[in-house]
Amino acid sequence: MKILVAAPLHPKAIELLKSEGFEVIYEEYPDEEKLIELAKDVDAIIVRSKPKVTRKVIEAAEKLKVIGRAGVGLDNIDLEAAKEKGIEVVNSPAASSRSVAELTWALILAVARKVAFADRKMREGVWAKKQCMGIELEGKTIGIIGFGRIGYNVAKIAKGFGMRILLYDVIKNYERAEEVGGRFVELEELLRESDVVTIHVPLLDSTYHLIDEEKLKLMKKNAILINPARGPIVDTEALVKALKEGWIYGAGLDVFEEEPLPKDHPLTKLDNVVLTPHIGASTWEAQERAGVQVVEKVIEILKQKKE
Repeated sequence: MKILVAAPLHPKAIELLKSEGFEVIYEEYPDEEKLIELAKDVDAIIVRSKPKVTRKVIEAAEKLKVIGRAGVGLDNIDLEAAKEKGIEVVNSPAASSRSVAELTWALILAVARKVAFADRKMREGVWAKKQCMGIELEGKTIGIIGFGRIGYNVAKIAKGFGMRILLYDVIKNYERAEEVGGRFVELEELLRESDVVTIHVPLLDSTYHLIDEEKLKLMKKNAILINPARGPIVDTEALVKALKEGWIYGAGLDVFEEEPLPKDHPLTKLDNVVLTPHIGASTWEAQERAGVQVVEKVIEILKQKKE
């Protein structure tokens, strides 16, 4: 059986495929035309957040049995087309949970204490001590939108900071909420009461621009907004306005409506926002887990199909 690895994968994951006797074809981030050509003769395709596995790719893949996504989001795979052809789609949702949660806290602290701004000023030879007055977190309220694996890890760390924890999710895991001392509330209450709001939901029709101008205006003027989930969950135009006009204290963003973020984007001109290039899962540990976990699932499915 042939497996197309269409994105960088941890060496341990590649070795696992080869040790099980699969022929591995590697092509890093092929465009749609190239992916269609490569997909015609493979039993499995493994991707990351790129490339896109479109309907055209799936329809051209005559032998395809499974698509593996090393990581969480499946928005680059046409799930409907895969379902129509009986092709299974698997991912590794737990692999990067801790890494994303830790980046969330890196962003929270960087915004609260103006770390990125201070660093820039130091490199410019400016001793900007008076401009770097920050915010303490102990005793403050954190609002976590999305209480899945990542939200839970964020809450565990928040508990250590001595923060009050508010939670919003369509699925309410009361046992885990009790474990971290969190309380489920409606979204509007979370936004009004939280000093830090952090987003950990998937991008769906129901979450597109979930945080828009109306929602931003509900937040406290000294509140921090963090988004390490998906860019389109936050209305960028409204957020730029909120940051410029002081509706909120600041923001930390790892994801954007347009990626890569253009060099001249309005966000890059603001001192009260910290920007990172979608690196939530970019740790050695998460990459190994993501690759190995998805490969194990792909191997299991292919063995079942063979039988």
